[in-house]
Amino acid sequence: MPRRGTGARQILNGIAREAERLHIPAFNEDKHLGLLRYAVVRCGWRTDQIMVTLVTAQRDLPHAQEFFEAVAALDPHIVTVAQNINGRPGNAILGEETRIVYGAECMRDQLLGCEFDISPTAFYQTNPQQTELLYQLAIDGMDLRQDDVLMDAYCGSGTIGLCAAKEAQNKGIGIMLLGVERNPAGIADARRNAELNGLTRSAWFMADDATDYILDAADNNERVDVLSIDPPRAGSTPEFLEAACALKPRRITYISCNPVTQERDLHQLLDGGYRLLKITPVDMFPHTDHTETVAVLERR
Repeated sequence: MPRRGTGARQILNGIAREAERLHIPAFNEDKHLGLLRYAVVRCGWRTDQIMVTLVTAQRDLPHAQEFFEAVAALDPHIVTVAQNINGRPGNAILGEETRIVYGAECMRDQLLGCEFDISPTAFYQTNPQQTELLYQLAIDGMDLRQDDVLMDAYCGSGTIGLCAAKEAQNKGIGIMLLGVERNPAGIADARRNAELNGLTRSAWFMADDATDYILDAADNNERVDVLSIDPPRAGSTPEFLEAACALKPRRITYISCNPVTQERDLHQLLDGGYRLLKITPVDMFPHTDHTETVAVLERR
């Protein structure tokens, strides 16, 4: 295991102290007053790199440069400090504007033997140790074969699909990976990650809404042998699932952080010609009542 520095909790406490010292007020959600809304700390699982994203209600802060430098100095393993500006009401953590204020554009981590660059706004699982178990369950359920086309929907930084493609490559199985994600930052990471792992010739990523993309794929009778789904908590959409059934992939793996919406979506897939082979819970959030699940379906 890599050597750890200060630790995420200590970094967060340090950010609060520095903000107080420099008179940068915390954001009050009810009154919509203040500046510092959130601090997001990501620590590498297989590396010692740390990335800090400071979410502020506006771009301009008092003593901004001194604040950013003080945050960067909290731990020697911090490689990136980013500022994300989110002035919108509501509890959404991240806004649309992000800028790097210290260090590299991304942090780097490893999952299942693959290298990944993660930018400040790209999705990355919060519990990498259990993520390896989660992803391996999904990859095992794919049952990839020579010349398969794997579609990774809601692909984020490309982690699931690239881990699957790399494992297949290591077994001498050649596949084509298609990744779809609406967040352009995630797609930029995915393309860079494909290059990092020597998969540029067999992996292709598209910045698009997953539902829109799969509807077009179904209309064009595109070939998909295995479909990997990892949607947000709200689950997938009826239109996406209908198009997924029309594409008739041999296997579907469905990772979910919300068993309620997953159950709803599974019923549509079962009605669309699939049978559930297995569903496995993975404890990604210890000491809470939340769990993630991996469902594996096969076309009847």
